[in-house]
Amino acid sequence: MDFCAIDFETATHEKSSACEMGICIVQDSKIVETKTWLIKPPSFPYFNKFNIAVHGIHPEDVKDAPTFDEIWHEAQEMMYGTLMIAHNAGFDASVLRGCLEHYGMFTPNLNYLCSIQLAKKSWNYLPKYGLKPLAEYHKIDFKHHRAGADAEVCAKISLLAFEKLFLTSNDEVQEYMKAKIKRL
Repeated sequence: MDFCAIDFETATHEKSSACEMGICIVQDSKIVETKTWLIKPPSFPYFNKFNIAVHGIHPEDVKDAPTFDEIWHEAQEMMYGTLMIAHNAGFDASVLRGCLEHYGMFTPNLNYLCSIQLAKKSWNYLPKYGLKPLAEYHKIDFKHHRAGADAEVCAKISLLAFEKLFLTSNDEVQEYMKAKIKRL
């Protein structure tokens, strides 16, 4: 099983306002690397108070951070050729698209899958499928709403779901989840 889990935190409601990105790389069903970047969003220095309340990232935290276009090459290299998984993937995919569009960058040809959909197929008896309730159910501790930690927990939950569903390869995931896999 090879995939990357991705998570974004945003400064505002704008899809191009990523202020943090986390990527967790899984190769042969093992987490091999998690990387987090603070990002100076186009809205800098403006951050919405609601967003700050969610993730705790303030404008002064990113004042010296690179912009998305300055880190994307490194991130894309890590993600090359893999399935992208995110918890509430519609949001993260839209932020990635928004950032790429804002900077006039090419959108990679990536498939993505939502780990909420995986969790619902794996543990259809749970009352909630948010990242925090799933982590609590699986006894995984993490700092919620920080991109690297969220991406890593998404990867761990996805691996547990694949195990529960007896899915052992990307091809099996592709076949089993074909209706749920989207194109970036």
